[in-house]
Amino acid sequence: MGKETEVQTYIDKLLEAEKNITPVPFLSNTVTLSEDEAYRFQHELIAKKSAQLNDEVKGYKVSMTSPETQALADTDEPAYGTLLTSNHLEGEVRNIYLSNMNSPLLEAEIAFLLTDDLPYDATVEEIAAKTKAAACLEVPDSRYTDWFPNFQLMDLICDNGVTGKIVTSPEWKESSTVELEKITVSLKRHGKKIDEGISTHVMSNPLNSILWLVKKLAKADKYLKKGMVISSGTLTSPIPLEKGVYEAEFSQLGSVKINVTD
Repeated sequence: MGKETEVQTYIDKLLEAEKNITPVPFLSNTVTLSEDEAYRFQHELIAKKSAQLNDEVKGYKVSMTSPETQALADTDEPAYGTLLTSNHLEGEVRNIYLSNMNSPLLEAEIAFLLTDDLPYDATVEEIAAKTKAAACLEVPDSRYTDWFPNFQLMDLICDNGVTGKIVTSPEWKESSTVELEKITVSLKRHGKKIDEGISTHVMSNPLNSILWLVKKLAKADKYLKKGMVISSGTLTSPIPLEKGVYEAEFSQLGSVKINVTD
């Protein structure tokens, strides 16, 4: 089987794996793709998935925004995945069902909502002026067997940045009114603190994560549009998701809560 045929076959395998909750081996076991080829794979996968589900691109998620997480994939920069409308939940408390996922993790993040289009040459100041920020919990998940922390960079990118769900609080604050480099978070399960973090963990300032995304998307002739939501990178270490009630309490941004059940 040729490389291109194998790639097209694996797009279908990953979509089927997500639909049936039946994980598959890493793509890197079969073929080797460059980073550019991996992103083209992701874009084709998203086009096919959105057509099948009548879903739309809602935004993006940025992964590996710290040296520690980049080391997992032997890289020196982040990676992104594409959010569809079905990946984004908003509200005071949202339910997450383990039966609909493979092997999910949990991360506390800051999400951004674009109030205007961002040009290819956007600056940090322009990003702050054209976004709102909110508390966010991300639930990364993969279509691969035994995926964390065993993936290669190309596996993560091809699997849409291991996108699962992002849950944002209903309250959004103008980014320009928030000291985004000084946000702390306390992550709790059943009211007991299990982790904490600070926004400097995300490229010194989460706005730098958005700036990186703007430049990276420009290489694929894509840009960030008004109404899109961006999950900017985790303030806490990824942990396996279990049943229970989780809450992330952020300074300046409030809190977001999920109820994880079977």
